[in-house]
Amino acid sequence: MNAPPRQLLSAELLTLARARHHQYLTDLRDLVSIDSGSYSPDGVDKVADWVQERLLRIGFDIERVRFPAGPRYRAGDAVIGRKRGRLDPAAGGRRILLAGHMDTVFDDGTAADRPFHMNGTMAYGPGVSDDKGGLLAGLTALEILHEASVEDFGELVFLATPDEEIGSQVSRPVIERTARGMHYGLGLECARENGDLVIARKGVAEFRLTVTGRAAHAGIEPERGANAALAAAHLTVELQGLNGLWDDVTVNVGVVRAGTRPNIVCAEAELHIEVRAATGAGMRRATEAIHRAAAHPAVPGTAVVVAQIDLCPPMEDTPSSRRVFEAARKAASDYGLRLGAAATGGVGDANLIAGAGVPTLDGLGPVGGADHTPGEWLDTSSVPHRVAMLACLIASLGSAGNDS
Repeated sequence: MNAPPRQLLSAELLTLARARHHQYLTDLRDLVSIDSGSYSPDGVDKVADWVQERLLRIGFDIERVRFPAGPRYRAGDAVIGRKRGRLDPAAGGRRILLAGHMDTVFDDGTAADRPFHMNGTMAYGPGVSDDKGGLLAGLTALEILHEASVEDFGELVFLATPDEEIGSQVSRPVIERTARGMHYGLGLECARENGDLVIARKGVAEFRLTVTGRAAHAGIEPERGANAALAAAHLTVELQGLNGLWDDVTVNVGVVRAGTRPNIVCAEAELHIEVRAATGAGMRRATEAIHRAAAHPAVPGTAVVVAQIDLCPPMEDTPSSRRVFEAARKAASDYGLRLGAAATGGVGDANLIAGAGVPTLDGLGPVGGADHTPGEWLDTSSVPHRVAMLACLIASLGSAGNDS
């Protein structure tokens, strides 16, 4: 009895992934050996050159996005690769976005001080998991799809960004523009340590609250003052008290500044607050609560101005993203892999893709962990199956006929 076409394709893709495993390890060593911290544009651009060359080999058209130097730093380039399939998007061909980042959190010189090395099947080095292992896995999945002549999709788009580790401050408009009109978003961060994929990421909002009071001599006529530091203290207690009111919402007053001298009633104070929420509704509730607290300061004669200085939308666990997860779970089952769906408080480029209204699944790289630390690792034994699974997932999402 002949195997079904899906199983035949799954077997072929795994064979191709295994055949490329030695090259994957060689390429991973080369990538990890490049210092590409977020503030190291020359190193990021070396990685971008490498990504661009790999995409060109398999028929992708390349857009290289160069960013102007900002007041504090210059970011490296972004790379956007596009490849049309044989299915017209207007007639049901799906447009799929794969996204990974080229920057790491490590300073120049780290690759030499702590070079790539292997201990059995475990690989170590700066950025080996976050995100060079995942970035390379995405490229390898595209290569084996090309080798298997899989073209049943509308368009594949590969996005490599230069500044994810510092909040995609420069590349955010490019990410959001690229995500528009996509049917699916696939994030190439590595899988959780237990192999789970990421179905949800909390969003983050940052606020600055400026409290103004009235100065006075603290010893002679303190009654003429209005103490902004005291008002800020009351606000801190009130805002920290928001924790626990809603599921999956956290509020943290992380910075408090107040006053100039101990013999002056404090005339100005400042609070910096971070809110993390799993849903847009939770973010709105917390934001409204902050504004309510600021509108009624506890100290007479003081006033509070709220400024929202940043917002990264949540990557929400939605029915549409669950359907993508189910497709991934089905692809994994062909290889005997059992996948769970994890939620995390950390943010990434997948938040911005999901914020553009695209059903998004993250953690599709190999299994890794200890990100941002000297012990960062990647389990290279997970690479062939994870690459093949990603390729199968892309193939299964390629046409409207496969939508569930």
